[in-house]
Amino acid sequence: MTVIGQIRKGAYFDSVTLMRVGKEIAGRPGIVDAAVVMGTRANKAILEGSGLMIPSFENAGDTDLLVALKAKDRKAADAALAALSAQLSKAISPTDAAAEKASPHSLDGALKIMPDAQMALISVAGRYAGLEAMKALNKGLHVMLFSDNVPLETEIELKQLARKKGLLVMGPDCGTAIVNGTPLAFANVVRRGPIGIVAAAGTGLQEVSTIISNEGSGISQAIGVGGRDVKKEVGGLMFIEGIKALAADQDTRVILLVSKPPHPDVLKKIRAAMTRVKKPIVSLFLGAGQAGKDPQTLEEAALMAVELARGGKPKAVTDCDEGTAPQPLRKGQKYIRGLFSGGTFCYEAQILLGNTLRDLYSNAPTANARPLKNSLKSQKHTLIDLGEDEFTVGRPHPMIDFTFRNRRIQQEAADPETAVILLDVVLGYGAHPDPAGELREVIRKASRQVCVICSVTGTDADPQNRTHVVEALEAAGALVLPTNAAACRLAGQIVRQGRK
Repeated sequence: MTVIGQIRKGAYFDSVTLMRVGKEIAGRPGIVDAAVVMGTRANKAILEGSGLMIPSFENAGDTDLLVALKAKDRKAADAALAALSAQLSKAISPTDAAAEKASPHSLDGALKIMPDAQMALISVAGRYAGLEAMKALNKGLHVMLFSDNVPLETEIELKQLARKKGLLVMGPDCGTAIVNGTPLAFANVVRRGPIGIVAAAGTGLQEVSTIISNEGSGISQAIGVGGRDVKKEVGGLMFIEGIKALAADQDTRVILLVSKPPHPDVLKKIRAAMTRVKKPIVSLFLGAGQAGKDPQTLEEAALMAVELARGGKPKAVTDCDEGTAPQPLRKGQKYIRGLFSGGTFCYEAQILLGNTLRDLYSNAPTANARPLKNSLKSQKHTLIDLGEDEFTVGRPHPMIDFTFRNRRIQQEAADPETAVILLDVVLGYGAHPDPAGELREVIRKASRQVCVICSVTGTDADPQNRTHVVEALEAAGALVLPTNAAACRLAGQIVRQGRK
């Protein structure tokens, strides 16, 4: 077995390009494993854990390209490196004239092509994103700011200007929105309908919107504002403006609010804004200790909104017997290992499981969970948010690239103390086009050792087709539940039964 590495100084490529190229190289004859990543600290840690770390990589910088190959022999490695060079050259080759004309290089150029545009979707490096968003606002455009790593003071400045101009800034780090029926970024194909959503949680927005659609109702508008909006410093500026916008929208009859706990001062402002709205409002501030009449999970919030839209009274979802493990747990199997691509799902899982399970750890702890010493190694019950910056700097989001999660599934399945592997599978635009194809084999192998439980967020109208994905995952040996909350309840039930 041969492990070789290359450093290509200053050779920057976007993470999606590197994911595609790396996957093609890993599938070549004689290649056992491969990684093509930028030289960030997070990527080096992942290479170390995968056995692909080369000593010379230690001195590489964030803008250096790292290539690591594990091959059966040197001949296979050399052929893969030659193919890699060809693939990267192809990735940076100029587009044809027609494509160049349709791909403007500035906001002004884009407005010449679409002078009636009302919104700008910005996805550039965080240090440049604020300037581009400011330009868009000054031209009277709403902004969806997909970029992350935007300075907090820049976010505040942008949102104060937007409020003054009567515009919305969704983001920064806004991954999901549905505007006038059009899904933006990581979003799903859902029915149009009477329920409007304001969310400071991207996958939370996806979960409630797809549950609503699958229940036969629909979405008027879904406004994502970015997770920092409800922090004290930003003050809920766009969350409150979103409430106002839906209150004035004739197509919205019920408003659904979704967020991790706002700062107490911000929550007071949001509650005050809610009292000025005559339409029914369902609010879910996950883990904020809401009153008994309020929903406690994303599932419950979505179903309450559907009932209100139909003119009925909201009904709470009660815990029920979701099922049992397909086979008895082996001796020593006692822990849940949750590997989440959606941060909101990891957060919700900690709240649902933290009340009944001791020794709960996470790389993004909340409620009763404790911080992990090392995010690459689980401790007892462990819930991992794979979308945290430590995993995504220089790498595609885990909704796009399953490579790291698949390796982690194998790692957890091999641990004799693992009882349940808990996964979220998120469909829709921007997500992986074939998640079942990526997960099928690794789930088939893992389910021989442990119980694998999945939730699938999506609809049959999504490009991946939810029903087809569910059937494929079940055929591979997974237990598939309709929501993240249901999957968490089942996982908790299985380990509690195992203790007895």
